[in-house]
Amino acid sequence: QVQLVESGGGLVEPGGSLRLSCAAPGFTLDYYAIGWFRQAPGKEREVVSCISRSGHNTNSVDSVKGRFTISRDNPKNTVYLQMNSLKFEDTAVYYCAAAMRDSLYTCSMTTGAYTSWGQGTQVTVSS
Repeated sequence: QVQLVESGGGLVEPGGSLRLSCAAPGFTLDYYAIGWFRQAPGKEREVVSCISRSGHNTNSVDSVKGRFTISRDNPKNTVYLQMNSLKFEDTAVYYCAAAMRDSLYTCSMTTGAYTSWGQGTQVTVSS
């Protein structure tokens, strides 16, 4: 099981930006596809974006397309979520998760595919 640590959350005004990081010190993160998820109060956890082992392919939900960008730096064992043009409805605890994948070029947008989870980082968008 991979140990994941999220960071980079905080309080930001609408229209602002944050960059979240998902680190896995002591692990070889390129063995895993990585997903970013979020959970707002009173709502179910939802998948936001994912990136394949190689970084070649990414996916995201419609609500963040054009605003959020997922990327990875495998030598640093780190995955990022660049969040631009933030909206009130983006407020949530954001989690990263890992899924071991046979393919270098795919990632799953299904929550059940991910078996290792970080503890989350709070993102609050408020004026």
